[in-house]
Amino acid sequence: MTMSHFIAHNPAGLWQVPAGFRSIYSHAAEIGRPDRVLFISGQFGVAPDSTLAKEFPVQCEQAMDNVEALLRAAGMTIGNIVKLTYYVTHAADFAALVQIRQRRWTMDPAPAVTAIVVAGLARPDYRIEIEAIAAVPAERIP
Repeated sequence: MTMSHFIAHNPAGLWQVPAGFRSIYSHAAEIGRPDRVLFISGQFGVAPDSTLAKEFPVQCEQAMDNVEALLRAAGMTIGNIVKLTYYVTHAADFAALVQIRQRRWTMDPAPAVTAIVVAGLARPDYRIEIEAIAAVPAERIP
């Protein structure tokens, strides 16, 4: 997905983002004069029927679905995301997270990203929480 509503900053003076991660990570994302900014609260892998799978990949996919549903409700898409924060309770799940991100949320330029291993989330059976910030530039509003 190509996005031109923000500028990614990956300067030569910082460590270089590996080629396989350039579509899912930028050091910084700059928004010029946004018309609307959406702050998405941390989303867990809880399905609309309130069920929660035990497996990390299923929880991750559902958390992404939840973020996408909130974007749609605001008239936005993943292309509007400028910042993502992932909270994961097991470091071993990062490999699966990267694979799922590369399959579902590759962007050009990629948003700014933070991924953190935490001791726990709101419930002990939650394995991932995803926060997002999305923006629509003023010149893109109909």
